[in-house]
Amino acid sequence: MQNNNENNSKNTEEEIQFNTIKEMGAVKADSGIEVISVIGQIEGHFILNDQSKTTKYEHLLPALVAIEENPNVTGLLILINTVGGDVEAGLAIAEMIASMSKPTVSIVLGGGHSIGVPLAVASDVSFIVPSATMTIHPVRTNGVIIGVPQSFNNFERMQQRITNFIVNNSNITEKRFNELLSNIGELVTDVGSTLDGVQAVKEGLIDKIGGLADAIKELKQLCGKYSNDN
Repeated sequence: MQNNNENNSKNTEEEIQFNTIKEMGAVKADSGIEVISVIGQIEGHFILNDQSKTTKYEHLLPALVAIEENPNVTGLLILINTVGGDVEAGLAIAEMIASMSKPTVSIVLGGGHSIGVPLAVASDVSFIVPSATMTIHPVRTNGVIIGVPQSFNNFERMQQRITNFIVNNSNITEKRFNELLSNIGELVTDVGSTLDGVQAVKEGLIDKIGGLADAIKELKQLCGKYSNDN
């Protein structure tokens, strides 16, 4: 009877973990490190179609609060492979990560494009694999735009918010970032630049080249310092 109860309890825990991964792309490792993923498109105020892989900001924001408040969680690893998405939702998630007291490490796998750039640089230390790419381009929108100066001023202010966050949370200068942002000789249908892993580190956008083991090793070191200080 006791074995049956233990098996049921184990199955329940496995089901909870599976559902957490399925719905939120998050899992807690045995070492106390929490893992979240930012994949596909970042879904904001509008629901995307069923054919799109999405990261829902209404899932991630409370999850980040829970991680910050959980005494059993020692650090956060963020796995990033996103094409971008809703600007305000992405920036909200990035601001939450940047304001956490617990150690955070991000790793760009595949791509960290558009609003994925602030998400990549929001952590204490950022990694990128050599084959990954990051696309930097000016903010844009879908739908009807009224062609008046106020509309363009609004876009300019929105872009400046993104630029400020990236510059304040990485080693790239504002001048260099704006040069990459306004490059007209690289993207076919857009203005901007695409950087591979080595270029992203060279430009100061990302801290280090490395894979999963490197990111986990770095995070464990940060967790050790955090525990000693607290």
